[in-house]
Order: sequence, then structure tokens, then C-alpha cells
Amino acid sequence: MKKVLVTGATGNVGSRFVPRLLAKGYEVRILVRQAITTAAEIVIGDLDDANTLPAAVAGMDAVIHIAASYNPAHDTNLSGTLSLAHAAIAAGVQRFVFVSTAKVYRPDYGRPAREDDVLAIHEDNAYFAGKVATEQALLSLNIDTRILRLGFVYGDGDTHLARMKGHFHPDAKLHMVHHLDVAQALILLLERDGLNGEVFNLGDDAPVSFQELGLATPTTEPLRYPFEGVMDTSKLRSRTGFRLLVPRYKKE
Repeated sequence: MKKVLVTGATGNVGSRFVPRLLAKGYEVRILVRQAITTAAEIVIGDLDDANTLPAAVAGMDAVIHIAASYNPAHDTNLSGTLSLAHAAIAAGVQRFVFVSTAKVYRPDYGRPAREDDVLAIHEDNAYFAGKVATEQALLSLNIDTRILRLGFVYGDGDTHLARMKGHFHPDAKLHMVHHLDVAQALILLLERDGLNGEVFNLGDDAPVSFQELGLATPTTEPLRYPFEGVMDTSKLRSRTGFRLLVPRYKKE
């Protein structure tokens, strides 16, 4: 799996992942809307324009699909991903790694969320609804697919956490994961045989409370869902031997 197409290369995750993939010796191609400065091969295109996708996947061994839009209706992300997957199948791409989110889970399991749990129905959030629908659609296709559900990604100068806004219960938790660990997990799923159709959670060993993060809103109300946002991350370790480089959140 030496020739890899990466989507979302200009985003928070992709912009930090692509240099690490290149450093490992992979031949990396990126699909972008406009040219950027990079050591990777560039193909200009758009997930919403299916005509640009055959050139993006031609000659590739694998696709790592990170890109997603937060703004449009959920079927835009779904249709774009399926167009990419169908183009990959037609081109003979061997493997498709899809980056999803812990937000596909419901808050009310009463324990950390596991990969085989029934997923949420996000009627009020098109982005999360799109992730759920896209996961289900990809797993039905005739291509070796692996799905990685990420906790809240941080590190490497990512300011996403500092820009969070809202009212957060002091005891509510975020399951964090460092960009370093996202990169090594994606490379593991890219390379490891025997994982077709598998879904994995990725997060730190210990979720962090909003109180610890300094983002809590004082309240006397009890926390309704103590395990909301918390995942069981043991499957990735037990199935693959994966070990975190940054096992617990640390402020940078």
C-alpha cells in the first residue's frame, strides 16, 4: 500500500497527517480544490464533482478519506464519499479508510460507547447524520473498508479546542486524541491485512472533563448522561496491538 490518495489534506487532521505519511515513504496524492504548497502530488478536484475523481484515484493502492463539509445537508457528504468510493472501485483501489467521529454514538448507553452499538439518529445535525449514513453505505460496498471513529483531535498547534463555544457541564467529558495518534492509527489501518469491514474507536486512555479543560459552565444541575462522549477504545488495542503515543491529554 505505497500509493495513497488523501482527501481533506488542507483541514485540521489532513494537513498534519499528510507530512507524516510522506515521512514514512509513501507516495501521496491529495485531492484539493486549488493548488497548495506540498511535497505530495496534487490533483485538482472536488468530491461534489464526480468527473474529477477518476484522475484522483487512478493508480492508487488505497484511499484515506478525511474530507467532509460541515455546512451542507448530510447527503452532500454522503454522495461525495460514495462517488469517491465508486471511482476507487472502478480504478482497482484495494483499500478505503474512512475517518468518522465519536459523535455517531448516542449519549444514553450508560457506559462507554462500543463500535457495535446502535448509532444515533441526528435529526438536528447534518454533519453527524452524514457520518452515520456514510459509514453504513461504505460498509455495503465491494471494497476493503476500514472506519476510524475519532475523539476530539488536538495538538500540533491545532486551535480547535480553544475556539469551542457553548455551555458545558463541569463533569461532562471529551474523549481526546492527539494528532500523532490519529496519524499512527490511520497508517496502521492502511497497512494491516484482515480488517475489512471493521470499525475502531480512537481516543486517549482517560477522557477529560470540561472542568479540567477550563471550559465548564458552573451549574448545580446533575449531569444527565455521564458517559456521553466517552468511548470504549479497547478494540483497536486488542485487535491490532495499537498503543498510544500520547495516552492522556496534555495542554500544549
